[in-house]
Amino acid sequence: MSFAHDTEIALGEAAALVNTLSDDGDSLETRAGLDAFLARHPFSGQVTGDEEELRTVRRLRERLRAFWSVDDRDGAAALVNALLADCATSPYLSKHDAFDWHLHVTRPEAPLAMRIGAEAAMGFLDLVRADALGRLRTCAADDCSDVLVDLSRNHSKRYCDTGNCGNRANVAAYRARKRTLA
Repeated sequence: MSFAHDTEIALGEAAALVNTLSDDGDSLETRAGLDAFLARHPFSGQVTGDEEELRTVRRLRERLRAFWSVDDRDGAAALVNALLADCATSPYLSKHDAFDWHLHVTRPEAPLAMRIGAEAAMGFLDLVRADALGRLRTCAADDCSDVLVDLSRNHSKRYCDTGNCGNRANVAAYRARKRTLA
C-alpha cells in the first residue's frame, strides 16, 4: 500500500525528529540544532527562534517516540487522538511554494511544536487506519536504536537513514562470507 505524499513526508519528519536524540547524542541541545533540523525539514508558518520553542519541540520528540513502542492499533489510536487534541487541530487545504493543494491541520501561526505534532499525528492516523503499524521499526543494526518508517513496497527496509547502518551490516556480512570461504 502506498500512502499520500504528505503522509509519507509527515512520517519521515517524525522519525527524523525522534532520531535527533540518538546513541550519538542530542542534536537538539541548542537552538542551532533546531535550526539545522528545520533547514532539512522545513515547516510552513512562523518560527519564533526562542528557547521555549526549542523546549516544546524536544518534549514533542519524546511523545513521538512512543509511536514506535506501541503494540496495537488501539494504543496507537489513543496516542493519535491525544496528540491531535493537544495540537488544537483545525484542518484546511493549502497551496504554497512548489506544493499543490494539500492538507494542513494547524494554522501557520500555531506554535512550531503544535504544527509538527499535528502533521505527525495525521501520518500516524493513516498507519492506524491502514493497519500498517508494522511499518514503524527500530534500526536492525546492533549498535543503533534510531527509528525508521518502512515505506518500501515489499516492507523490507531494516536500517535507519541516519547513519551507515545498512552499509556496515552489508560489509560485515560480506567479510563473514569471505572468512568462511577462505
